[in-house]
Amino acid sequence: MSLLVTGSIGIDTVKTPHGVSEECIGGAVVYFSMAASFFCPVRFVGVVGDDCPFDLAKLFSGRNVDLAGLEIRPGSKTFRWMGTYHEDMDSRTTDYVELNVLGEAPPKVPTAFKDSRFVFLANTAPKLQHELLDQVAEPEFVAADTMNLWIQGHLDELKALLKRIDCLIINEDEARMLAGDQNLIAAARTILGMGLWVVVIKKGASGSLVCDVDGNIFVLPAYPAEKVVDPTGAGDSFAGGLMGCLAESGRSDFQTLTRAVAYGTVVASYTISDFSLKGLTGITRRDIDDRLAELHKVVKF
Repeated sequence: MSLLVTGSIGIDTVKTPHGVSEECIGGAVVYFSMAASFFCPVRFVGVVGDDCPFDLAKLFSGRNVDLAGLEIRPGSKTFRWMGTYHEDMDSRTTDYVELNVLGEAPPKVPTAFKDSRFVFLANTAPKLQHELLDQVAEPEFVAADTMNLWIQGHLDELKALLKRIDCLIINEDEARMLAGDQNLIAAARTILGMGLWVVVIKKGASGSLVCDVDGNIFVLPAYPAEKVVDPTGAGDSFAGGLMGCLAESGRSDFQTLTRAVAYGTVVASYTISDFSLKGLTGITRRDIDDRLAELHKVVKF
């Protein structure tokens, strides 16, 4: 089944202990789409300004990504972000950000995309996520991402969104903030009580935690990667692998979801191995499947 994703497209400058990547392609919808394209057709919805230096058609050439939802907005500027990762590679400082076109009206979902069954709303203002979801007819499974900025300043709009979606993919600090509880299991239960069916909590190098309303719990460590160059986009790649697997299977039950989380974990392990999209553009689905088998081997007991 086709998978619709909407989110940011950015011009990133990233500094890590391993070097600097200046003005490279970034943004949630870009990482997500590249990751999800290993599994299923992807319907891409995003907006850039007319200053965007990237050829997205060339970037996704040969991949099953439909760019009909890409808008190049005259007179607007593309989203920009600059960040520095610290020695632990698990924490970072945002040095500079320009919302630019992301502070304007959201892009339109093409008519041909409105029948999408699986939908991912990448991190942006909850108001915009509502507006984008309004443009999809009858989705079967909707997941969303959010961040501390929206939890702190737009909580009512965010809680209204949670009543409309099936799954929230969120990092551990944001989960604690949203729930007001330091214990992640308790935090997950509180978040589920806001109207969701399932919550996926990302724990960085410590893996992920999945809880649903039926009391099911799944815990998975991160893939034991020896090379971590740039964690940017790892969370969006994780979500892309997860949602791509669900859309490929056409199912969203808990058992399928656990396998999808494992695939997301593996895809993210490739993302962090190089700057920008380089870790994803040089691999195949076979590489991903082989690494999934390795992950299964190290967690089996």
